[in-house]
Amino acid sequence: MDRSQPENRSGVVWHWVRKAATLAVLTLVSGWFYGWASPWAFPKDGPVGFRYGVLHGAMMPLSLPALVMGKDVPIYATENTGRPYKIGYICGINACGLLFFGAAFRRPKVTSTNGGKSQ
Repeated sequence: MDRSQPENRSGVVWHWVRKAATLAVLTLVSGWFYGWASPWAFPKDGPVGFRYGVLHGAMMPLSLPALVMGKDVPIYATENTGRPYKIGYICGINACGLLFFGAAFRRPKVTSTNGGKSQ
């Protein structure tokens, strides 16, 4: 029987425990951040346009943890300029997705250990 197998399973388990703990901490931090930033990001003085649409769209994925934690935070400005705001909102959501999924699925460049020389 291979003695390294139980150690290997233990390493895999700890790897996933660390990932789950990191996800939990990031969820709590993003929920707190959204709750802190939403009063600043959603002004009450008139309709908001494209720039705020981009900001609101980029922040929208961060709203889920805040909503789950029981905070009633806004995710969309009802006082907006219409089409420019909505286009900005969609651009913000896509930018956030690109940033998140780009980082999540990024593959590091593989370098050879022999300096590129074939043996």
